[in-house]
Amino acid sequence: MLPPGSTIGIIGGGQLGRMTALAAARLGYRCHIFTPEREGPAEQVSHACTVAEYTDRAALEAFASSVDVVTFEFENIPAESVRLLAEHVAVRPGWNVLETAQDRLAEKRFFNGLGIETAPWREVTGPDSLAAAVADLGRPSVLKTTRLGYDGKGQVKITDGTDLAEAWASLKTDVAVLEGFIHFEREVSVIVARGLDGAWACFDPVENRHVNHILDTTLAPAPISESLAEQAIGIARKAAESLELVGLLAVEMFVTKSGHLLVNEMAPRPHNSGHWTMDACLTDQFEQFVRAVCGLPLGSPERHSNAIMKNLIGDEVESWPALLQEPGAKLHLYGKAEARPGRKMGHVNRLFPIT
Repeated sequence: MLPPGSTIGIIGGGQLGRMTALAAARLGYRCHIFTPEREGPAEQVSHACTVAEYTDRAALEAFASSVDVVTFEFENIPAESVRLLAEHVAVRPGWNVLETAQDRLAEKRFFNGLGIETAPWREVTGPDSLAAAVADLGRPSVLKTTRLGYDGKGQVKITDGTDLAEAWASLKTDVAVLEGFIHFEREVSVIVARGLDGAWACFDPVENRHVNHILDTTLAPAPISESLAEQAIGIARKAAESLELVGLLAVEMFVTKSGHLLVNEMAPRPHNSGHWTMDACLTDQFEQFVRAVCGLPLGSPERHSNAIMKNLIGDEVESWPALLQEPGAKLHLYGKAEARPGRKMGHVNRLFPIT
């Protein structure tokens, strides 16, 4: 176990790093942020910050020498950089986990190899390959980049009127994945923690609702049967154990019209759909993340309240004065200076008694 007073290195300077650093501080740890952007949300609340590109070898080595463990708050960083850090300091989760999670093809092969179902998919390497894949999976379907896509970026829906050559050219990539379109009842997600000793703890499955491909609202718990919730937890646990993950793993899944679970994607770090835990659980996802990364015993993920988490996107953050006056509302702002369209500026958790 890393004792209090140790320094956690966090790659990435966004709001997930910010909330992780705040949780770390409660447990007596310091955080050192590595990010190419100045004055980001995480830097504002951390002990130290290195501002450098993720490929800056000298900066990475200096960063590694200044911390006791390294983790990351998002996946869009070079796996080679994380591998370099791992030569000098413990990295949790490991770079191999990052390598799987940041590539949609590797991710789908991983889940399918475990016998866990995903939407039907095909690897696509050009316009002719896309045409063959569409012939297999039909329309509608969704063409996605294998890397760097989030909140609806890096993807295009293939419909009856879509020109396939134009769709392929729009992604500006050499390889992509075509997914069969799923007519689902709802989307759910599960966040599981796994400690250095192999112990695990799971938060209740939740339902996620999106607007313009961006998570808008999370309902905790998800309105699904107990058996389906147990299946979802089992999928997340199996994935975490197979990856030998130390940290958090969020797994997003579709519930089909027939009540079947299909994995959509995973993220090996705190997740937007887990923000409700900050006010509705005995141990929130960020403290649990710190506990796992530092080798501490995991905390109880027990839910003491039902919750609805609402993201504050763009100028929705201007409602903060009213939210502060609303009974039962817990406001969390990220310290971002500019409220751009589609930008996550904060969130609010509304709590309700368990019935």
